[in-house]
Amino acid sequence: MAVLRRQCPWDAQQTHRSLVQYLLEEALETVEAIESGDEVHLREELGDLLLQVVFHAEISPDFALDDVARGIADKLIARHPYVFAGDEVPADLHHTWEQRKAVEKGRTSALQGIPEQMSALARAHKIISRARSRRVPLALPDEPVEADRLGQEVLALVARAHAHGVDPEQAVRAAVRQLEQQVRSAEHGDVGPPPAPTDLS
Repeated sequence: MAVLRRQCPWDAQQTHRSLVQYLLEEALETVEAIESGDEVHLREELGDLLLQVVFHAEISPDFALDDVARGIADKLIARHPYVFAGDEVPADLHHTWEQRKAVEKGRTSALQGIPEQMSALARAHKIISRARSRRVPLALPDEPVEADRLGQEVLALVARAHAHGVDPEQAVRAAVRQLEQQVRSAEHGDVGPPPAPTDLS
């Protein structure tokens, strides 16, 4: 990569920002390889994804690949004291993991650090996961549902939305904004009424 940065005109002119599209593309192709179950394909895509990490490290004037590797190693050690420091294994690993992250990053809200660029559905899932792991006092539905049925019901809702001129992404995004406000209110002790149950029948 160092040689390419010096001798290839295209590689030489790339920036962190210009590589974003390739980072996203390679990450999605890696997901596709995982879902296909093809280990040879996965190995190739992981290499392409690793290239993005190496490329960004080569571009930066402030850190090198060794710094990236050292940073993640230090982070994993600090967040696993029950592995590396002889602590007891916590009863709720997800909660303690999120608590350590919040202290480490100085976060005061479960919403901090969730990328705005996520799809509405992925963002909703992340917000709910964070709210539960951070024990934000929200009344969230928790009735069991099977993955296949959930997928079919979501597709059915998208089809119904299309039939009636509703943009499902925007509709979910609006609901996510309401959820975010509920999280903020709950974090400040102002717990309003629970959200109305959703009928997916």
